[in-house]
Amino acid sequence: MTYVITEACIDVKDKSCIDVCPVDCIHEVDEDRMVYIDPEECIDCGACVDPCPVDAIYADDELPDESAQYIALNADYFKDAAGVRAKVDALKPREA
Repeated sequence: MTYVITEACIDVKDKSCIDVCPVDCIHEVDEDRMVYIDPEECIDCGACVDPCPVDAIYADDELPDESAQYIALNADYFKDAAGVRAKVDALKPREA
């Protein structure tokens, strides 16, 4: 099991989850619209869940069905960040 950050984080990026992660598996850079959990680094501790002010973080086996694509987005980010940024923009277009 790993934890997954979902759509509620897009354009919020509160970063409270980053501050409490004991293994620094949550990453972001300025051009990202959300933060991402590296499933290879996540130790499944759940420390990130409660600090999230928008309830964007779920255990992968507890994800709502409509958020299932975020499992791949979080994992793929660490292989192709630009490609994932484009997918996020397609899922939730930027407001004009």
